[in-house]
Amino acid sequence: MKKKDFLKELELMALISRIKRLCDDLQYSTKDFYKSLQVDIEPNWSIIFLLFKKYGTLTITDISEYLRQSHPAVIKVINKMKTAGYINSVTDEKDSRKQILSLSDKALKAFPEFEQYWNACVATMKEITNDCPNFLEDLGKIEQKVQGSSYKERTLRNLQL
Repeated sequence: MKKKDFLKELELMALISRIKRLCDDLQYSTKDFYKSLQVDIEPNWSIIFLLFKKYGTLTITDISEYLRQSHPAVIKVINKMKTAGYINSVTDEKDSRKQILSLSDKALKAFPEFEQYWNACVATMKEITNDCPNFLEDLGKIEQKVQGSSYKERTLRNLQL
């Protein structure tokens, strides 16, 4: 007998929990995919690799701004990538507080192989979302709304009703 999904029953009340559950499912499955190939990368590293491919060198601030993620979150990912040998770091000559980051030789050598994996991941996401042709567009609309007025701001307004 299939168990009921209480989060679905709650509809919009559980939206955040459902999105988190989906993200966790995708992330853990992607980790498992990499592990099955004996590849020492994490699911969220692909976007960092691609940023470096596009811009060459970056700082933590650059990455944080491009991804709209906090400095601590970016530092955590970058430190793991450094430990794995994929990121080089040198102190900025003009500002010793800044580190100039770039992909290591190891990363550059592995990049073509990783791109194959990421292309397979994109193909999988296309399969998963093929019944939702406007998924990315709709997600973008939600992101824009939250940027314009945060969830907190909106909820406080709604509490005033």
